[in-house]
Amino acid sequence: MLFNSLGFLIFFPIVVLIYFIFPVKCKRARNFWLLVSSYYFYMCWNAKYALLLLGSTMVTYFSGLLIQKFRNAENDAEQDEKNKSGALWAKMIVVFSIVLNIGALFAFKYLDFFVQNLIKVFSKIGVEIWIEPFSILLPVGISFYIFQAMGYVVDVYRGKICAEKSFLKYAVFVSFFPQLVAGPIERSTNLLKQFEEEHYFRWENVKNNLLLMGWGFFMKMVIADRIAVFVNKVYGDYNTYGGWYIVIATILFAFQIYCDFAGYSNIAIGAAGVMGFKLMENFKSPYCAISVKDFWGRWHISLTTWFMDYLYIPLGGNRKGRIRRFVNIMIVFLVSGLWHGAMWSYVLWGGLNGIYLIAENLMSGLGDKVNRFVKREAVTNKIAKAIFTFCLVDISWFFFRAQGIEAAKNMILKMFEMKNFEIIFDGALYQIMDQRNFMIMLLSIVLLMIVDILHTKGISIRCWLSKQSIWFRWLTYVVMVESILVFGIWGVGYDKSAFIYFQF
Repeated sequence: MLFNSLGFLIFFPIVVLIYFIFPVKCKRARNFWLLVSSYYFYMCWNAKYALLLLGSTMVTYFSGLLIQKFRNAENDAEQDEKNKSGALWAKMIVVFSIVLNIGALFAFKYLDFFVQNLIKVFSKIGVEIWIEPFSILLPVGISFYIFQAMGYVVDVYRGKICAEKSFLKYAVFVSFFPQLVAGPIERSTNLLKQFEEEHYFRWENVKNNLLLMGWGFFMKMVIADRIAVFVNKVYGDYNTYGGWYIVIATILFAFQIYCDFAGYSNIAIGAAGVMGFKLMENFKSPYCAISVKDFWGRWHISLTTWFMDYLYIPLGGNRKGRIRRFVNIMIVFLVSGLWHGAMWSYVLWGGLNGIYLIAENLMSGLGDKVNRFVKREAVTNKIAKAIFTFCLVDISWFFFRAQGIEAAKNMILKMFEMKNFEIIFDGALYQIMDQRNFMIMLLSIVLLMIVDILHTKGISIRCWLSKQSIWFRWLTYVVMVESILVFGIWGVGYDKSAFIYFQF
């Protein structure tokens, strides 16, 4: 079930209504209703893959209980010498749980990729083998809920939380429908405890979070899906649309993937917020970043911090010298690239961002010297840095969007073969998208950046709006809904596109 579908517009109010019909003290009944609703939400894509979700939930649930048991035994080791092996058993269970979950992820997401590359390696040494592709349908959101479940196991092992004894509460934590298929990847230290809290119906929660959901729908349906028309046509037929068409499409793709993914996150956070749950912020105006490091502190925050907590720090972080730190950064970004998909172009995307961060670190001294001659806090200086950062990030997005390394190489050649700079001014762009839609797209991007700049300055549109008179607030709500209905990409003949990150 897609957020931008009629089904969700029926499903969501029913879930919220019945959730609040249950008395506040009936937390088990409320959690059971959320669990049923979440599994129904997931099964709307492919019912049989709910078994995979349930399997991951059960493995990590029982792993947490066993880890807690052996950790307690370890703490009691002075009284009982037989329990000194508790720490070893706990580690073994963590490894076992992670191997099972990663194994499932590998089987469904990377098996064909591994086999194809194995065939290529053997062919290089003169051994011809053939293995029929498995062509397994990728379960939607598998990377998200598996990472969330694995994070829980590690948190229990580290002693950040106690193992959850209620299977019902833990199962809802893993499958909570607003963030199930594309995040944010929640932490057990934040979301799990909220299923034990008493959530009251509050009009302020409903009003503010419906507004956030509305902005998310605007980002997705008005901006992202409109940009997709242009980008898909150029990237899908780059032999015809070379040169500056590819450059413009690549710039636009940066906004498409941002609005698509941040739009989903806003809808997810808003949907949870209507019921009183607080999910972590996933985006903080990323294209206002003034460095690549700053960008990764604003983009897909839940995944970035997940890799920081559960991969970068266990690898040694920055505690083992500069060289080791750079190696750890590259490992994290290469793995991040592979997490996004089973193609080498994703790995290249990750590696390129890792190189950016390392180069940025190496040149930090030079940057300090430059700042002596320019006003560091000057607006023009920040704008220049933001544009430079966007260009670097956008180059990496080119490889992210291209359908493989070979396609990326061919597109680069086409980019330099066709010197058609004049298309920016002569109206040729309207052959891909009519003038009306093109102008709506540009104006929407301008609106997006205004909102993001205000957000960067600590100005919340929702907070500001809540202080205005009731007629102005309702006028704003009506205008937002009308904008989505009138300017959104939907209706007869529209092939409603899933959110980009569903495939990961």
